[in-house]
Amino acid sequence: MGSDATVGPEPRFWGTMDTDNQLIAALARDLDGSFEALVVAHQDRLYSIALRMLGDAHDAEEAAQDALVRAYRALAGYPVDRIRELRLRPWLATIVLNLCRSRIGRRVASGRPPLSLDAAEPGTMEPPTDERSGPAATAVRRDSARGWADLLLTLPPAYRSAVVLRHVDGLSYPEVATALDRPEGTVKAQVHRGLAMLRTAFEAAERQEREEMTA
Repeated sequence: MGSDATVGPEPRFWGTMDTDNQLIAALARDLDGSFEALVVAHQDRLYSIALRMLGDAHDAEEAAQDALVRAYRALAGYPVDRIRELRLRPWLATIVLNLCRSRIGRRVASGRPPLSLDAAEPGTMEPPTDERSGPAATAVRRDSARGWADLLLTLPPAYRSAVVLRHVDGLSYPEVATALDRPEGTVKAQVHRGLAMLRTAFEAAERQEREEMTA
């Protein structure tokens, strides 16, 4: 991992914010006719959240699919007025995070070891080759992103979820607070603490790497 690493790839889902109000209105009018649009707009970000939380591509795919099923069932039972009041992005994030927490709990109970995030995230974990910098620089950036993703998996779930929603999914602090059902001040503190823990872990990994190279 290089010193210019960031927490992860640049969030890709902020653009959905502009269309969510239209999507909510469409879901309120015609759930069955509009739900596919919700799937297309949000399935990748739900998978991204789950992948960052779980570190396993298969588990993440199942969690994202289950989240969409649960979202449909919930919407089918909501009155129209409640659908119109939904904040779609944090609402969906809450659903997938709850599923991830359940999977993490089962993993801990069964004694399974933490997973390393070696699966590619659609469109972000495999950066395209920059013709100006060449494949070597691209490989460094890719390894750096994967290294940060591995470190992210070492955070306690409460800090991990706050960092993922803020810096991977790109939710605002108020949206993160809504998704996690925590005060905004608590969320800011958890993001700050989570990032500090990541930096500490990154620096320790770099020191170990240097020591191994000079041993």
